[in-house]
Amino acid sequence: MIELVLGRTGAHRVRFAISPLEEALGAIEVILGKRSHPAHLPWLRRAADRAGRLPLAELFRVLSGAHYITDFLSPPPGTPETTAAAQLDLVRATPPAQVALELARVDADLGALPDDPERARDLLAAQLEIAWTELVEPDWPRLRHTLLADVDHRARRLANGGIALALADLHQRVRLTGDTIGVASSSRGRVHLDHRGLQLIPSVFAWPGVGVITGEPWHPALLYPARGVAELWSAPDRPPGALAGVLGRSKAALLSTLNRPAGTAELALRLGLAPSTVSGHLTALRAAGLLATTRHGHEVRYHRTGLGDALLRP
Repeated sequence: MIELVLGRTGAHRVRFAISPLEEALGAIEVILGKRSHPAHLPWLRRAADRAGRLPLAELFRVLSGAHYITDFLSPPPGTPETTAAAQLDLVRATPPAQVALELARVDADLGALPDDPERARDLLAAQLEIAWTELVEPDWPRLRHTLLADVDHRARRLANGGIALALADLHQRVRLTGDTIGVASSSRGRVHLDHRGLQLIPSVFAWPGVGVITGEPWHPALLYPARGVAELWSAPDRPPGALAGVLGRSKAALLSTLNRPAGTAELALRLGLAPSTVSGHLTALRAAGLLATTRHGHEVRYHRTGLGDALLRP
């Protein structure tokens, strides 16, 4: 059991964040068979073949460890807006002594890595950037939307019922008792959270596990499976034929797809259309009163209005 003691300070500093590099590491673990979810099979069929042609051998070895895969390769992000580029800068700035300490804990054969920790760090960072660019970034709008939806949901629960409600259905291995978050694990540890508090980081590829980062100098973090993964790779609903005849196939498909709010980039990816085409259709549907928008940070998200819902009813 790993225990995270919130205390008076930590209880008021629970924050949500999104980690692009955690998704890259998780994606590789799915390819390696260390993590699995039936919903990822459509993605895995594409990604596994692509990964086999990429120069990622040393990174794969590091991630093949059974109990520990290093923390410096996925430094806890600052906010839900953290980018992969910003995290990669942090990876490349990791002190060599920290790299050596963490690689020594990995229970896998790392004989192919350079003995010099600085060279090993730079090699792994370069391979991690390739993994992000080739395996994750093409689907990032879709993944990010799922992660942000989870953050929105749990942030509302945190605001309405405090940390107890936010953690209530986070994961079966996570329990709040008094002011202590207990995470069932083969490892043992008790950490008193300080002024840094605790980051809660959802992950698309985390299922079925949950992870804890407590080692210095990293920000304490709890990584857990995001909600909505079962629908992540599903094809959009087919619009009624009559509606397609009135609106056109693409506009009808957009209206049908928006069962949950989404931005232009994600919708373009899901429907296989150019972003400019999707943007034009969304503008027309909004002008007709079938869609409305909300803003989340720098992103504009579209959702159906009552009139839009009515058009889709049988």
